[in-house]
Amino acid sequence: MMDSVQGTGKTVEEAVENALKKLQIAEKDADITIESEGSRGLFGIGSKPAVVKVAKKPAVVAAEKKPEKKEAAVEFIRGVCERMGISVTVEETQIDDGYRLTLKSDTMGTLIGYRGDTLDALQYLSNLVVNRNAKEYTRVMLDSENYRSKRQHTLERLAAKYAKRARETGKSISLEPMKPYERRVLHATLQNNEYVTTYSEGEEPYRRVVIKPR
Repeated sequence: MMDSVQGTGKTVEEAVENALKKLQIAEKDADITIESEGSRGLFGIGSKPAVVKVAKKPAVVAAEKKPEKKEAAVEFIRGVCERMGISVTVEETQIDDGYRLTLKSDTMGTLIGYRGDTLDALQYLSNLVVNRNAKEYTRVMLDSENYRSKRQHTLERLAAKYAKRARETGKSISLEPMKPYERRVLHATLQNNEYVTTYSEGEEPYRRVVIKPR
């Protein structure tokens, strides 16, 4: 099949149309070179046709894809679990700003750790691995046995419980130290509460939420 042809016509547009028909391609898929715009001559004498060269645009060869970031995270997690002597299955789900990786194993308690400490550490390291030297940040969130959702519900119930106590006693209640995302859950849960307000005090890792009557 021809990759380029010469087209002629009374006008450049007609010459291009004739060439495109020969190649059987659309104009968007063509590189067009005008070799002559032609001339009408005098009273039709000495007129010259418009001449164009039309060639098919070279096919765009897709660059070889680098391993996706989620694959790097999955490989890292499996490597860590293997060194811990834990057999794990990783399920991948795409979220708006990255990936949610759900870990499944017979020893999930070990992977989750006390109040999610081990899971949080794995998540932090996975994000470092995935975003090392990356131009755009990709979030990696780890979960297991729906721990994140369960923990959030626990914190929401805790917030409601102590907000009620603070209101009834008229005294501020200082909760135990928590991680930043856990404190955010407490603040968000009570931000519209008309009877109490919240704030954080202390230094990491001992920073805690205080629930204060309004």
